[in-house]
Amino acid sequence: MKLQNIRTLSLILSTLFYLLVGAAVFDALESESESSRKESLEQRLDELKRKYGLEDRDYAEIERVVLQSEPHRAGTQWKFAGSFYFAITVITTIGYGHVVPRTDAGKAFCMCYAVLGIPLTLVMFQSLGERINTLVRYLLHRAKQSLGLRETEVSMGNMVLMGLLSCMSTLCLGAAAFSHFEDWTFFNAYYYCFITLTTIGFGDFVALQKRDALQRRPPYVVFSFMYILVGLTVIGAFLNLLVLRFLTVSSDEPDVRAAVEGEQGGQPGEDREASDTEAESKDTADGHNGRVRRSSAEIVCRQQTVSRQSAA
Repeated sequence: MKLQNIRTLSLILSTLFYLLVGAAVFDALESESESSRKESLEQRLDELKRKYGLEDRDYAEIERVVLQSEPHRAGTQWKFAGSFYFAITVITTIGYGHVVPRTDAGKAFCMCYAVLGIPLTLVMFQSLGERINTLVRYLLHRAKQSLGLRETEVSMGNMVLMGLLSCMSTLCLGAAAFSHFEDWTFFNAYYYCFITLTTIGFGDFVALQKRDALQRRPPYVVFSFMYILVGLTVIGAFLNLLVLRFLTVSSDEPDVRAAVEGEQGGQPGEDREASDTEAESKDTADGHNGRVRRSSAEIVCRQQTVSRQSAA
């Protein structure tokens, strides 16, 4: 128990330290650029006010109208396609913020919808991730058998490598597609895919926001939806592997370690079934032998009792 408390405290301190490091790095990278952008925008704002004779109140009103009209460039957001897009961002916790409910009824339903939808989605992605990992483990095992390798057991290292390659391929495929359809640079498109599939969802880059994209480009809309759902499944499968690996390494509890190793190890397919059959046969044989030994002991006890009674 003390070791568990120490480990938990170590994780808390490590997370806090990681946050401090992140804050320091982001401060160093972004603060100077932010200051220069702010100064440039203030200069441009003064120029526009002098040119068009705008008062601060007039500019504030124009700013409000521009910001509120921005989400409508892609078309009507609350038709079925836009609503489906919003529903995806809710239950996957991506939450771009590019469109939000404005009515009280919409806000209330959004909260209720999220309470039920988020756990359902998490369980679904975890289950899909486990199935994918099981399939990949089986295919790798069969591939090793076909190649005639002496070691056919699939290690956790093999699975992590395959998961990493799958994630990189998914991100690169999405980056190539979105850079083409959205006119983004490949780096920005890759950044968008990463931020989306890790459900960070800053909202600085959001697909399907060009002029009437939701209504005029149905194939691209379908691709975007499918990419998010499939990509989240692939990323979820990889993260599931990392969590299992972490639990195996960090846990000193025999039950936890055995359960995790049982989840990630063992032979797939027929080998696992054969092992289960052998274990069941062994249990049956042990049970039969135990009953024979108990019966023999009972006979010996009865014979000794009869002998003592005869002697008396």
